Amino acid sequence: MTKTWMAALALGVAVTAGPAAAQGTAVNIGISGWTGFAPLTLAKEAGIFKKNGLDVNIRKIPQASRHLAIQSGDIQCAATTVETWIAWNANGVATKQLFQLDKSYGADGMAVRGNIASIKDLKGKSVAASAPGTAPFFTLAWFLRENGMSIKDVTVVNMEPGPAAQAFVAGQNDAAMTYEPFLSTVRKNPQAGKIIATTLDYPMVMDTFGCTPAFISANEKAVRALADSYFEALEMIAKEPAKAFEIMGADVKQTGEQFAASAKFLRWQDRAANKAFFAGPHAEFSAKAADLLLELGIIKQKPDMAALADTRFIQ
Repeated sequence: MTKTWMAALALGVAVTAGPAAAQGTAVNIGISGWTGFAPLTLAKEAGIFKKNGLDVNIRKIPQASRHLAIQSGDIQCAATTVETWIAWNANGVATKQLFQLDKSYGADGMAVRGNIASIKDLKGKSVAASAPGTAPFFTLAWFLRENGMSIKDVTVVNMEPGPAAQAFVAGQNDAAMTYEPFLSTVRKNPQAGKIIATTLDYPMVMDTFGCTPAFISANEKAVRALADSYFEALEMIAKEPAKAFEIMGADVKQTGEQFAASAKFLRWQDRAANKAFFAGPHAEFSAKAADLLLELGIIKQKPDMAALADTRFIQ
């Protein structure tokens, strides 16, 4: 995360009483084109949010600046990775995670040129990755650490996931950090290089939805409606996969079939999975992630780790 990123941070999402009681509550949500966030788009486009009494506006905001939108009040809730919430709160952007969206099962990865045999061979090489404070940057740092290296061992070229994948296929940089649906750009162009590691090798990318404490406390019924709507969207995917994939794919300029192919590399998390995640794994991962954030200088001290999530709305 850059100093600019650390200077300003904020975001959130909320969920509480019965969805019908939300009474048309307006809420702005910040996301990216990441496949794992697509059920939120589905909930909007399929009318699930509206049915549950919510007036939702979804805005595509790069992860590196999503906190700025929260801080300014432009959005009240957001979707992002678990470690990002830690950084936001540590840097003065009060937010709480409300429910888990997805876990990456190979949807995030590192592409390298054919002559690079291992991650250790990246020493002194250029790696395209989003700015500090983003999931691709954190994933790069995690992969390197697991191989006895650090960010200082490579030259990071700041590029967003889509452009990073496109640039790699075009022959730029020695490696690139990206995620679905952009990682499939690399999968479809093996002549450019190979995917040397993904979250199948290093399971550490998981996303949650959260909102600012102020929004949660003032709109608990709407917050519950947000959570319920997400789980309803997952039910629609299970019951009407073709229709759901077509809607979600259109948002990222993919056909339903293309979107379904990229979705195979992640797992959306239903209510039962949420309960299991917040019963222990969330805190365990957060503790390890916070240590790496400290090492990277992204945070100067850990926030109140026990106050990072509000799990009332997944019950």
